[in-house]
Amino acid sequence: MRYFAELSYLGKYYHGWQIQPNAISVQEVVQKALSTILRKPIEVFAAGRTDAGVHASQMFIHFDIDLELDSDIYVYKTNALLPKDIVFHQILKVNSNAHTRFDATKRSYEYHILLGKSPFTINTQWQINKKLDIAAMNQAASYLLEYTNFKCFSRSKTDVRTYDCDITEAKWTQEGNHLIFYISADRFLRNMVRAIVGTLHNIGLEKIPAEEIKKIIESKNRSNAGASAPAHGLFLTKISYPDTITDGI
Repeated sequence: MRYFAELSYLGKYYHGWQIQPNAISVQEVVQKALSTILRKPIEVFAAGRTDAGVHASQMFIHFDIDLELDSDIYVYKTNALLPKDIVFHQILKVNSNAHTRFDATKRSYEYHILLGKSPFTINTQWQINKKLDIAAMNQAASYLLEYTNFKCFSRSKTDVRTYDCDITEAKWTQEGNHLIFYISADRFLRNMVRAIVGTLHNIGLEKIPAEEIKKIIESKNRSNAGASAPAHGLFLTKISYPDTITDGI
């Protein structure tokens, strides 16, 4: 039987989602907890990989086990074993061929910036002590929806079949000195959101005009885009699936 599990985590103390040979990862911690509770080796597969220091307010994993699992009971047991910076929210029985990565139809991220300093959000916001032109950043963000090939924002050494992504939302909002960048797409390339934010940051500082982002995208050259924004401001916030993953359950 196959199960999806919804969880969230603070990425500060982890070297990303995926298991690493010489560093602690979220996947390693989650697999150990589930294997202990279910009393057999459990391998989990995630909807995507977050980089070191990146957070997830919603992540989905799937795993297989020949056992009927009560969500409330096993969520409680798993959370009792997990560290406080990783939390399970629900466990859901799905079709045997449902896949957290390949069946996802949309993914959403938020990037958080604080215009100023605070000791309370140093792990969850990029703190910037300079004025940003938010209107120009939003203008540039709107151009992202006109393109599909985002090779210029992809990590250079990555094994992908295509650099195409269908971005359906890209905008900044501001409340006081707190900025949030919202972006949604069917898929994302590695380091893509942080590279986009870094480029929009340069536009906000008036280093380059908003229109320049079109030339950057069309160049398909990572060196033309801005430096990646710090990992700790980035959150994976929502993953969408079709109702068919639970058909017949």
